[in-house]
Order: sequence, then C-alpha cells, then structure tokens
Amino acid sequence: MLYWLSEFAHGGGILNLFRYITFRAGGAFFTALIFGFLFGPPLINFLRVRQKKGQPIRDDGPQTHFAKAGTPTMGGMLILGALCFSTLLWARLDNVFVWLTLFVTLGFGAIGFADDWKKVTKQNTKGVSSRVRFLLGLVLAAVASFIAAQAQPAGLTNTLALPFFKNALIHLGFFFIPFAMIVIVGAANAVNLTDGLDGLAIMPVMIAAGTLGVIAYFVGNFNYAGYLDLHFVPGTGELLVFVSALIGGGLGFLWYNAPPAAVFMGDTGSLALGGALGMIAVAIKHEIVLAIVGGLFVVEALSVIIQVAYFKRTGKRVFLMAPIHHHFEKKGWAEPQIVIRFWIISLVLALIGLATLKLR
Repeated sequence: MLYWLSEFAHGGGILNLFRYITFRAGGAFFTALIFGFLFGPPLINFLRVRQKKGQPIRDDGPQTHFAKAGTPTMGGMLILGALCFSTLLWARLDNVFVWLTLFVTLGFGAIGFADDWKKVTKQNTKGVSSRVRFLLGLVLAAVASFIAAQAQPAGLTNTLALPFFKNALIHLGFFFIPFAMIVIVGAANAVNLTDGLDGLAIMPVMIAAGTLGVIAYFVGNFNYAGYLDLHFVPGTGELLVFVSALIGGGLGFLWYNAPPAAVFMGDTGSLALGGALGMIAVAIKHEIVLAIVGGLFVVEALSVIIQVAYFKRTGKRVFLMAPIHHHFEKKGWAEPQIVIRFWIISLVLALIGLATLKLR
C-alpha cells in the first residue's frame, strides 16, 4: 500500500524510497515485530481465558511435556496477524505472487485453526482428520500452483529448475501442477510435524524463509539473475517484503514462545508457515533448493514416515518416538539442547542452499 507514495516522488525526495524493495522489506520487518510485541500479551490472555485447559497433551509423549498442561495454543494467529498487516502495508498490491502466497498462507492457517479449535474444545489430541486436512490442502495448492505457473514467463511455465546447473530445465508439462501441490502440502505438513518443542519450528522457518527471500530478490531482479545464472521470474522480488514480515512476526511470536512457552504456535501457525515456504519455492522455481534449506523439516517428516511404515511391517519401531525430536527427548537430551542444535542444523542447511546460487 505504501508503495504508491512513490508516485508522488517527482524528481526524487524521501518518498522515492518506497520504490525500493529493500526499504519496504525493512519497514515490513519492523512493523510486524512491533505488531507482535503490542498484540502478543492481549492475545495470549484472550486465548488463556477462552481455552481454559489449553492444548491437550499426548498421553504417550515425553513425561516432561505434562508440565506444559494448560498452555494456550493458536499462537500462530499472532504471526499471521503481523504478517498480513505488514505485507498489505508495505508490499505492492498489484503483485500476483504476493497475493498467491497470502492466499496459501491464510488458507492453510484456516485449516490449522479448525484443527486447533477442535482439539481445545473437545480436549482431544486428534482434531480434524488428517485425510480432510490433506485434501483441503491439496485443493488450495492446486489453485495456487496453476495460477503461479501461468504468471511465470512462458519459457519457465510447467518446468522444474535444477540447482547447480545453469540452464537445466525439466519440462514436466501437466505433471508440474501435481508436483507443485506435493511441494506446498509437503512443506506445510513437514513444518507441522516439526512444531513439537518450545521454539523448535519457528526459528528454522524464519531461517528458511530468509534464505528463500534472498533468492526471490535475486530471481526477481534481471541484473542479479543474469549475473548469477538464475532463471529470471519478474515480480518475485516482492516476496522479500512478505518474507521480512514473516521474520518480524516470527520473532515477535518467539518472544512469547521461548522456553517455557507462554503460548504454542499450534497448527494455525505451523501449517500456514509451511505452506508459505512451499508457495515461495514454487514461485521462484527453487523447489529442490527448499528441500535443502528446509532439510530439517524433511528429516522430521521422514522420521514419521519411516516409523509408521516399519511398525506396520514388523511391529517394531526404528525410533524411540517420532517425530525425531521426540526420539532425542526419550534418549535424555534436554529440550533447549535439542532446540538449539536443530537451529544450528537449519542455519548450516540455509548456507548450503545459498551456495547453490554460485555453484553452477
């Protein structure tokens, strides 16, 4: 919205700053951060009053989790509120990729909200059935993927770009939409599975988002894309504003989610943020790089898949408990120890993902 102030910057002046993505990205970050600090306490108090018993705790989970009984959930609403307000304020509202990413984020957030609401009202850890959540996610992802493919340059439509190669493109044709759907829905559910300890999911999400935001800025800039041998996708640079708002809102949430958490993100936040990561990756043609940058989420999801498949086949377990962060809890690792070590892993993976920009 504020971008339009630049229209009044005749011959330069301070209003001309609003033309620059980097300036507006900085504004989006601080706006979302302040939003989180201002509205965090009243939202947490509201959730605590409304939910009474808070998020139900799994009976088969680590014993240390029973001390968290009564902690409210749905804290993802704070992130989404800060993210949407800041993005609408600072981003160009004529940009299709911004609207698509908001659509996916809020759509998955609504699915997560319904799941959280059923859990806290019924005091049951099951919530909405996984089949329903999965199908609704596929519908959202299908719509967004189709529109994104049409918005990309003709030479990139329905293609998969390969990292480490300058001009390598795999033409998927009709199969691009199902592929993109898997990326978006897979990212949403992988982040959801990772959200099991105080502060565990939000920092890796911010690290991955920040990495994708930098790549989006380069991909959306003709000169940078040419210098780095990236596939130029006009308009995607504006996603840096969205990402900056996400990081600002994420830090505001982390202030209250730091151990011991005053509020949990819930599926409202984890599904929404994971969907956002997937949508950004699809928009900027870096789906495979997302698997590198978000490698922690991939491992968390794979640990669940492996555990379930092996148990059904043999009746035995590979891990003491899945997702894998619970395995380390069962082995005696302290919660902060797991969280910080997983943050370090996320940072290393992000640097590897950034390295793909020059290793071509």
